[in-house]
Amino acid sequence: MKLVGISGSLTGSKTSKAVHEILAAAKRLYPSIQTELLDLKDYNVEFVTGKPLTYYNSDTWKVVQTVSEADILIIGTPIYQASITGALKNLFDHLAVDVFNSKAVGIVTTGGSDKHFLVAEYQLKPIISYLKGTTPASSVFVHSKDFNEDNEIASPIVLERIEKLARELVALQAYLDK
Repeated sequence: MKLVGISGSLTGSKTSKAVHEILAAAKRLYPSIQTELLDLKDYNVEFVTGKPLTYYNSDTWKVVQTVSEADILIIGTPIYQASITGALKNLFDHLAVDVFNSKAVGIVTTGGSDKHFLVAEYQLKPIISYLKGTTPASSVFVHSKDFNEDNEIASPIVLERIEKLARELVALQAYLDK
């Protein structure tokens, strides 16, 4: 079983760190699980122009293929202007409409306002649902103040939520695989 984490930010490292923590928690809980982090800042995913995928560069192909072949996904995004990043939306626009069919898809968001946690509910869940994914009951929001000066998640409550989400994702996928 392969869990792919997507960090939908082109700058900074907090979102990538949050996604990495969920991947690491899943690996600790389920040592046989394979994990991979797709940090969008490491790829040149071309802007969608409406052409078939064959017209885009190798980075775009690799990211779309990796997402499509994943068994479980965790999608991470910082919240800018009360919304997901343009880079993440662009990736979604490249994906087939049923790409998440029968897949558990978790959400982790980062932001500087407590109100930003609502973006997962009102923006990401509808997109995941449209792409036929199934989200677990919980998601994780990591406030900027939950990171220490070394950019590590320092909040015990957030770390507990991360472990809970990792556990839920794998259990939900096991249920979907029946």
